[in-house]
Amino acid sequence: MSIDKKRVQFRAPNRLIDRADALAAVLGEDRTDVLVTALREYLQDAAHDDALTQEIAEAYYDDEITSEQLKALVGAEEAANLRVLKQQLDEDFIDEVADA
Repeated sequence: MSIDKKRVQFRAPNRLIDRADALAAVLGEDRTDVLVTALREYLQDAAHDDALTQEIAEAYYDDEITSEQLKALVGAEEAANLRVLKQQLDEDFIDEVADA
């Protein structure tokens, strides 16, 4: 199974990279594997953080992120729930404006 990959480059504090290198040596992996694992776990944990999920939802409601980005951040089921809620909120807004 082939997984598409994207090259990224970033700057990080020397101490953080030194720690990643040390862990990679202990595990017999390379730095990239350690950083990818750490990022994957962070994003997984973030998807289950209620406060962060609320921020993600607000960004989606404000059209700051797409539905595909929403799905990537919170998973398909939660994204579907948030899309339905956004649609309901939009319909309620339209109804309020029409009644005004």
